[in-house]
Amino acid sequence: MSFLINTQAISKTFGAIPLFSSISIGVFARERLGLIGPNGSGKSTLLKILMGLETPDSGKVVQNSSIKLVYIAQQDTFPPNHSLKQILFGAQAAELDDAECQYRIWEVTGEYLFSDLDRKVSELSGGWRKRLAIVQALLQQPDLLLMDEPTNHLDLGGILWLEALLKKSTFAFVLVSHDRYFLENTVNVLVELNKVYPEGYFKSAGNYSDFLDKRAQFIEGQLKKEQSLSNQMRKEEEWLRRMPKARTTKAQYRIDNAEQLRADLQKIKTSNAQNKKAGIDFEASNRQTRSLLETHDLTISRNGKLLFSNLNLKLSPGSCVGLMGENGSGKSTLMNLLTGTLSPDSGSVERADNLRMVIFDQKREQLDQKQTLKHALSPTGDNVLYKGNSVHVASWAKRFLFSPEQLQQKVSQLSGGEQARVLIANLMLQPADILLLDEPTNDLDIPTLEVLEESLSEFTGAVVLITHDRYLLDRLSDKLLYLDGHGKPEFFADYVQWQQAMRGKNQSISATKPAKIKKSTAKNTSDKSGELKSLTKKIQTAEAELEILQAQLQDADVISNPARLTALCEKIENAKTKIDEFYKRWEELEKDE
Repeated sequence: MSFLINTQAISKTFGAIPLFSSISIGVFARERLGLIGPNGSGKSTLLKILMGLETPDSGKVVQNSSIKLVYIAQQDTFPPNHSLKQILFGAQAAELDDAECQYRIWEVTGEYLFSDLDRKVSELSGGWRKRLAIVQALLQQPDLLLMDEPTNHLDLGGILWLEALLKKSTFAFVLVSHDRYFLENTVNVLVELNKVYPEGYFKSAGNYSDFLDKRAQFIEGQLKKEQSLSNQMRKEEEWLRRMPKARTTKAQYRIDNAEQLRADLQKIKTSNAQNKKAGIDFEASNRQTRSLLETHDLTISRNGKLLFSNLNLKLSPGSCVGLMGENGSGKSTLMNLLTGTLSPDSGSVERADNLRMVIFDQKREQLDQKQTLKHALSPTGDNVLYKGNSVHVASWAKRFLFSPEQLQQKVSQLSGGEQARVLIANLMLQPADILLLDEPTNDLDIPTLEVLEESLSEFTGAVVLITHDRYLLDRLSDKLLYLDGHGKPEFFADYVQWQQAMRGKNQSISATKPAKIKKSTAKNTSDKSGELKSLTKKIQTAEAELEILQAQLQDADVISNPARLTALCEKIENAKTKIDEFYKRWEELEKDE
């Protein structure tokens, strides 16, 4: 079996905190591996170790010497005075002329993504800098691409664009992400770093849904194992209490076994106790009314651009409206109109008397970075008042997975995910009729996202939710409001309906190849179209078969049988060769167009 790279029992400690120990995982050609885990579990560090940017404290990394390894960090380091042309052309072979470089950019992106290559990096938004970093990496033609939170800063259109690129990719990749739909649609292997597992990680072949099923089965098995060991330990402790003073060899053997049993039980208890999640539970005012807020023909422009017009929206108790649209389409502006901090050009907002709205600000300006964590969580003293009960700040902090030692840390020293948890903790102290949440999921790990989702689903007030997390959006929203940024708001029942509508609109938009190097063809267009359609089905079938074969590598019976393992590896190599041939033919047909 051909590995691209693997780790052999690597361990890493950050300061006095152990991130992970004895991690042994490998990445195969064409493998699409998603790396997940709680904040602080060491995902980004593991990526840097794979790239050679950091060294493990113990163990080693073995890499195929012939592979091209490329890394996309969370934050790019582009020189601000460089142009897009310098960045993108510089990532390609020196012997290529400008027309060839431009054509390769088109091949990578499938469209004219960057219309002005003379534009400076300093002029780009965070989302466009992220797109630039992704295209620069792809132009280097990696065999293995390492991506740390690649969807950060991307709007929904950017995330869908990246998904499409990765789906048709022929290279292997490892990506760190908390975006559950993105994982569902792009990876075929999941690895979770988490101390809840005996080996410190859990690996599952398949997509995110498959991972959830297998993880649930594993955790259920661990809990049953703990219960079984507890029952055995009770019997042994009863025997030890009435054991005769005269110890025979047989009795000593049983004593030794009991001590080993006690150690095993403590180990699995400690492991299972690691599966902690933040305690998120928003307090609603439970106001009895049919309507909390209504907008009537709301219209607004910003900087001479019409964002939306004649918008009519009603918020009732128990409802959740998800806001969608590209960056700059007016989502945050609508939030400000609902709160009254901004006035519309025309139309009105009707609010219930004494309406209580609580806001989550994506810019986190509500947090004083110079404050300690203790003061940020409890500004008035050592206790907070939650649902009529006085709670000590140490207990309140523990609810959000902060240790007592962290209470004196400055807010500026907290991670992005930790700062998001502080804001959520503050929101929970304010009874609300309406929650206005502007990107509350940024930097949150998946366990915290799951708890946030559960809490919001049980909130009896109204919720207006802006998020790029489609999984959360689809689970919570009663309806979706899409702002196109050109004045036409549109409502959809769910994410699937919105996606179908967008596909319908995009079918009429086709990308055109650069004219300078457009290649002529004498083949019949309909014949090529038919072969391309046939190839698509063959590739999908072959890749599905490959995933099934690779999943068998997790089977203990196969691993322990050299003959079966050799035969399986040969089948996998043959399957990969067949897929490579299909893609090679695909590229030939594409170039002939």
